[in-house]
Amino acid sequence: MRNLTYLLCYLLLINIVTFIEMGHDKGQAKKGGRRVPEKRLFTLAALGGGIGGWLGMRTWRHKTKHRSFVIGIPLLIGLNAICVIVIAIYM
Repeated sequence: MRNLTYLLCYLLLINIVTFIEMGHDKGQAKKGGRRVPEKRLFTLAALGGGIGGWLGMRTWRHKTKHRSFVIGIPLLIGLNAICVIVIAIYM
């Protein structure tokens, strides 16, 4: 039970970080500032932050015209879900 709590806290944190990074990148894009590398956004999404990335895309209308994000982020959400289910089964 305790391990499941840690997993849920981790998922909450990584999704918040991914959401914030997506918003930060949008802000930097508007200002012409230093951008967050796409590789970092995808890495955060792959590490469990897929929902945060997707919510960031929708909230700030960011990366919505990039085919790699429009297709990739939902696929990573699916991968995240499979991983969570497998981990939860073996806990």
